[in-house]
Amino acid sequence: MSTRPLINVLPTDMTQPITTPLPVKKASRWNSTYDGTGLNPVVSVFVTQTAYSRICVHSISDMKNEVGGFLIGRWCLDENSGQFIVIEHALPARYTRQGSVYLTFTQDSLVDIHDQIDTNYKGEMIVGWYHTHPSMGVFLSHYDTWLHSNFFPEPWQVALVVEPVKATGGFFVRQKNSLLDPTRYFGFYELDGNYGRSMVYWNNLHEFEEEKGDASK
Repeated sequence: MSTRPLINVLPTDMTQPITTPLPVKKASRWNSTYDGTGLNPVVSVFVTQTAYSRICVHSISDMKNEVGGFLIGRWCLDENSGQFIVIEHALPARYTRQGSVYLTFTQDSLVDIHDQIDTNYKGEMIVGWYHTHPSMGVFLSHYDTWLHSNFFPEPWQVALVVEPVKATGGFFVRQKNSLLDPTRYFGFYELDGNYGRSMVYWNNLHEFEEEKGDASK
């Protein structure tokens, strides 16, 4: 597989975060084993149940080859100057090149996603991307790390890896010292929808009870 870049995800026109309270009262926290171990992520991640469901459905659509897409939502700042993102939508990438151990977004993928945002998701932005690692585990490969650094360079943009065979997943978030650890992933806040129950089934995450306060702690 060639590592020559095929696209360049341009920085969003929206360069300032939206100032809004943390939506923790409407969310359940799911932690990985790496949460609370001294790492300092730049942002906390909130995911709507609709977006989570879309990711899961897409992830199991091909259990042999990698699939992926874009995470669409809002970059926010709370009253205590803590940054967080809200993933409202997960849009599967079309026109990709993929195999059992790689996924590449093409120029057509980029054009298509921006067309979708302009048409259906005005005011929102690409806050990250997701892809699967069938039977390989939750980590970022050297190519994944390179792709994230070059195509999703904003400190608040995240990478989600899902392992559909073992039903595991986690978010890779840059730390406040700008480093990105490709082996340690974070959990997220599940924003309650109208379902009355949690939809999270990744078995490497556990629900965590905390005070409804600062999600950055």
